[in-house]
Amino acid sequence: MSRPLGRAVLLLLVGAVLAVLGTGSAQAAGYRYWSFWESDGGKGWTYATQGPSVVRPDDGAVQGFRFSVSDDSQDSAQPRRAPDFGAVCAATPAKGGLKRIALVIDPGTAADAPEGEKPPPLRTACARVAPDASTAEALAAVAKPLRYDTSAMLCAITGYPRSGCGEQTGGDSGATDSGGPATASSADERDPDGASGGGGPSAGVLTGVGAVLVLGVAAVLQARRRR
Repeated sequence: MSRPLGRAVLLLLVGAVLAVLGTGSAQAAGYRYWSFWESDGGKGWTYATQGPSVVRPDDGAVQGFRFSVSDDSQDSAQPRRAPDFGAVCAATPAKGGLKRIALVIDPGTAADAPEGEKPPPLRTACARVAPDASTAEALAAVAKPLRYDTSAMLCAITGYPRSGCGEQTGGDSGATDSGGPATASSADERDPDGASGGGGPSAGVLTGVGAVLVLGVAAVLQARRRR
């Protein structure tokens, strides 16, 4: 096979592979939702592994909620206020037969807000609830109205956002999909993209790359036979 022909085949092969990978990247999208966080025992946050309706925190716990757009739990934005039980519950004295839960409620930034809406300010609250109360019950005590969908996914805190629930954003069409998978803010504990892992190429993209490689090798072999 001549050098010009070999280079042409190589360039064609590389271009085809990049085109396939580019298609997969262009279709990537995130989800707009309330993520649920727990204090890691220090001054930081850890993504909750159970939904707020399942978690029953102890007295003195700090729980956080953050509204943002993300692909999955690995890149989800944390609340922008450090968990500090003493600061949040300083004005709420302990009371016999009840527990206190500190809550950090972060509606996020304008960049993550649904079209036509403005996020309210970040706020904190100290919920004084029954000893066996869940985080969802503590949230309901201080941040009504809450909105849930039919699968018990948390959609809105204090009425924000007005509509939508875990909808998909971005992608080629720019359309949203209100049927997105549940987040860790619901009881089924799944990532918002409904799968393990994050933004890697899909199985379809990898299959396409493999097909391009096979065709490229076949073209090279055919050219050598014709020499």
